[in-house]
Amino acid sequence: MTPVQKLVGLVGLMLVLMAGAAGVTWQVQEWRMGKKLAEQAGLHQDDLARISMAAADQARAEQDKRLATEQQLAIQDQQHTKELSDAQHTQTALRDRLATADVRLSVLLDATDSASGCNVPATPGGAGVVHAARRAQLDPAHAQRIIGITDAGDQGLIALRACQAYVRTIAP
Repeated sequence: MTPVQKLVGLVGLMLVLMAGAAGVTWQVQEWRMGKKLAEQAGLHQDDLARISMAAADQARAEQDKRLATEQQLAIQDQQHTKELSDAQHTQTALRDRLATADVRLSVLLDATDSASGCNVPATPGGAGVVHAARRAQLDPAHAQRIIGITDAGDQGLIALRACQAYVRTIAP
């Protein structure tokens, strides 16, 4: 064997050894990197599980809050419906009593008003037994209209209270 052949053989052997060392190093790095990636994937899964649990807890809390608000609104709705029904029954009974002349609406007269044309003395006299202020009775038709107006007003006030309670309930 010639020195050139020996030199070529030696260079070839060195190249094979270097390639083998590089391949082994490459394989070791791949194993180490695979291990690190597996650890990171496990940590990532743990983080995702914690985030999912926190989101589920928050969603459950929001749903509980919504259900409590719905229950409170339902109770308030029942209360306002009862108030409205009671007011309507009261107004109906009053209208019926007015229609049967069981009750008469009257207004106070101002005894000091000279424009009223009322000849009622400002102070009660000794001849009468009524010591209260003088009143004038309203015509039943006018009394019915007044009751209708107050009925609408009562219903409006009850509806307004219901709306205010609703807004106070849903607005924090």
